Amino acid sequence: MGHGHHDFGERMKIPDYRIYKVADAPEILNIQEVLASKGLKDPWLRNEVWRFRESEWGTHRGRFTTFFLRGFKYGFAAFLVTIAIEKAIDVIGKKKGGGHGGHH
Repeated sequence: MGHGHHDFGERMKIPDYRIYKVADAPEILNIQEVLASKGLKDPWLRNEVWRFRESEWGTHRGRFTTFFLRGFKYGFAAFLVTIAIEKAIDVIGKKKGGGHGGHH
């Protein structure tokens, strides 16, 4: 039995908090300016900058495209295979005379 210690291989490196600056994220800079216009300040606003770093997370459009198109090629291939199987089943059924194709 272990003592609560797990070996996860190479430890995850937590970046230094000083690399994140509100000025690097225009979206957060706008929030900071709105707060300042109301005489408010959010000392923790810097903690959200990482979410807007394109170097780490890409652009909003890129993330959106990745989210909706991930798996599309496999899904489309499965769709085509399903249609092919259904068509093959129809052809086999008609050859065996089990179809309802106009035989009155």
